[in-house]
Amino acid sequence: MTQVEKYRTFLMSLPQGSLSKEQLFVSELRLYEEPGMSIYYVPYEYVNSQAKVMIIGITPGFTQMELAIRSARDDLLSGVAIELIDQRAKKLASFAGSMRRNLIEMLDVIGLAKGLGIDNCGLLFEERRDLLHTTSAIRYPVFQHGNNYTGHSPSILKSDVLYRYAEDIFLPELTACQDALVIPLGKAVSEVVQAFASRGRISKDRCLFDMPHPSGANGHRKKQFEQFRTSMEQKVSRWFSS
Repeated sequence: MTQVEKYRTFLMSLPQGSLSKEQLFVSELRLYEEPGMSIYYVPYEYVNSQAKVMIIGITPGFTQMELAIRSARDDLLSGVAIELIDQRAKKLASFAGSMRRNLIEMLDVIGLAKGLGIDNCGLLFEERRDLLHTTSAIRYPVFQHGNNYTGHSPSILKSDVLYRYAEDIFLPELTACQDALVIPLGKAVSEVVQAFASRGRISKDRCLFDMPHPSGANGHRKKQFEQFRTSMEQKVSRWFSS
C-alpha cells in the first residue's frame, strides 16, 4: 500500500535538484509534532514480504528522507507507476551514504552473503534486492529540534507516540517478512524487537541482536562488532543451515 497519491500535488511542486530542510520540514509532509520533536512522511511503505533478511534501523535520517522524497518527485514527474514509487525510493535511499558501506562490510564478515548464496552483501542493495527488506523501528523520519533522532531521550519504549508507531507499523512488517533473518541495528532498535519477542510476537531465534549501528557517528561500532563477531557468525550459519 502506498500513500504517494495523497502527497502527489506537493511532491510534484518541489523544485528540481537537491532539497533542503526548509523545503521538507513543512506542514504538507508533517505527520506529528510536539515541542522538540516532529515526524514527517517519506515514501517508504513498500514491504518485501518474500525477503530472506530484514535489516532494521532506528528511523530514516534527513539524508534518507531527502533522497526518497526526491526520488518520488522525479518518478511522479516521469510518469512511473504509483505502485513502484515507494519500492524505488526505498532502494535508492535506505541506509544511503557511509552507513551502507559500513553495513555491507560487517554483513560480509559475519557470513551473510555465504548464507544467502551471493558473492557479497553489496548485491542486496542492487540486483539482489529481492532478498532484502529494509525498514526502521519508526518507519517515518523523526527529528528532535531539527536533528536526526538517535533512539534516545526518549527511548522508543518510553515514548507513547514512538512506541505506537513501532507497534502499529513496524510490528506488522516483522510478521509479514516471516521467513527473514531479522537484524536490528544498535541497542535502541534491539530493545524494541526484544520487547516484541518477550510478548511472543516474534521468535528470538530469528533475531541477530548484537549488530552495532553502522553510522559513522557510532564511535564504538568497531569495538562492539569485534566483541560479538564470532557469535553473530555462528547465528547466521545456524539460521541458513536450518
